[in-house]
Amino acid sequence: MSGRPRVGVITFPGSLDDRDAVRAVASMGGSGVRIWHRDRDLDGVDAVILPGGFSYGDYLRTGAIARFAPVMEEVRRFADRGGPVLGICNGFQILCEAGLLPGALIRNRQLRFVCRFVHVRVETSRSPITTGLVPGEVLPVPVKHGEGQFVAADEDLERVEQEGLVVLRYCGPDGTVDDRHNVNGSLGAIAGVRNEAGNVVGLMPHPEHAVDPDVGPTGGQPMLASFLSYALARV
Repeated sequence: MSGRPRVGVITFPGSLDDRDAVRAVASMGGSGVRIWHRDRDLDGVDAVILPGGFSYGDYLRTGAIARFAPVMEEVRRFADRGGPVLGICNGFQILCEAGLLPGALIRNRQLRFVCRFVHVRVETSRSPITTGLVPGEVLPVPVKHGEGQFVAADEDLERVEQEGLVVLRYCGPDGTVDDRHNVNGSLGAIAGVRNEAGNVVGLMPHPEHAVDPDVGPTGGQPMLASFLSYALARV
């Protein structure tokens, strides 16, 4: 092992942030491995990223068709073995549709596409993207989505909150959580959640677009650094 975790980045028809994810992984010291949606082998990777975009044109529902892609069978097996899986934006939607994460993502409350930098507050260190962070830390990251409103049935939302499955919440620069900073109307201002085992996480903001200081804030750096460290610790 070279100390560079191999991160598989899956490309679905309509993915558009897969190259950015590979580039961001490399810039943070990992090795990005391109994986096609029809592949049935993850090529021995140490972690998996489902990137943002519009898989299968977002027909039917966001992520609803991608969940049936051949590669998702192996992603599920990888997750069941404890492998770290990160779904970003459309990847988050796919993981929810596949039942690997709780809840669902629907149209933004304002019924408009939103594209801007936001702040998110870390709610737990028990996830692949926050293992090196402290609850309460605030990170600037961009969002760009039309269907990012997190919703769940009352009993599911209660479980998500009580079991500490919320990873990130939309907030102000000082960490204040209120409706002004809830960019899409998500219940509880939830921006990211994890599974019960703690190895699968999804978020609507894009950490892969926030690693280069030459183009903007770098709130994605500590998240991806945590993700790589988490993957390396399992090797």
